[in-house]
Amino acid sequence: MSSLCNFEQNHVRHHFNSEWQIGLGGLNLLKKDNSKNNKMRKYSLLILLSIIFSCNYKEARTKNIQIGVEISDKGEQISLNAGNMSTVSVWQKYIDAHNNRDIKTIKSMNADEFKVYGPRGEFIDGSEAHEEFLLAWFSGNNPKWSPKYFIANEVVDSEGNLMQWVTSCHDLTLFVDNVELKVVQVHDALIKGGKVQKFYVYERIKNENE
Repeated sequence: MSSLCNFEQNHVRHHFNSEWQIGLGGLNLLKKDNSKNNKMRKYSLLILLSIIFSCNYKEARTKNIQIGVEISDKGEQISLNAGNMSTVSVWQKYIDAHNNRDIKTIKSMNADEFKVYGPRGEFIDGSEAHEEFLLAWFSGNNPKWSPKYFIANEVVDSEGNLMQWVTSCHDLTLFVDNVELKVVQVHDALIKGGKVQKFYVYERIKNENE
């Protein structure tokens, strides 16, 4: 839809430049000898304008839609808005790379100051430490993620920085002492410039009746 909107906007600009002039009183049609052609141009332009207005309205509807609040360290409520879906694509690719044991892709998607905060106080600082952890975990526990949902959300912090997050939920199956264990994980991942800056992991044992 976005590419269609961009095409139509460029098309309308072409019509404005060639057929219309903008004055203080609004839009004035330049005189033409052929009134029939003018009428057809009017109808065509009205259709194009309706598409543009529709596209702009849809873009406006999805921008800055508040979906909740974030509580700052000072106890202030900050508007939490719907985020850009491009961040979801990044995080999906990251999860897929884990399932595929693709360490090279994982490291390429980690930011320079990459960090991980685990569910039991674990802390991983940097891609090299991350690789070391994953190699041992993949070999010893064979984890496999089955995604359930991804939510793109964003917030502007007190310093005016846009923080783009993806919150996701996954069923995780792994083996501990050769016994299969089913876990539910929730991730909060900070994405910037297509890179994973850091993420938090929360988990619990999955109940048998779920």
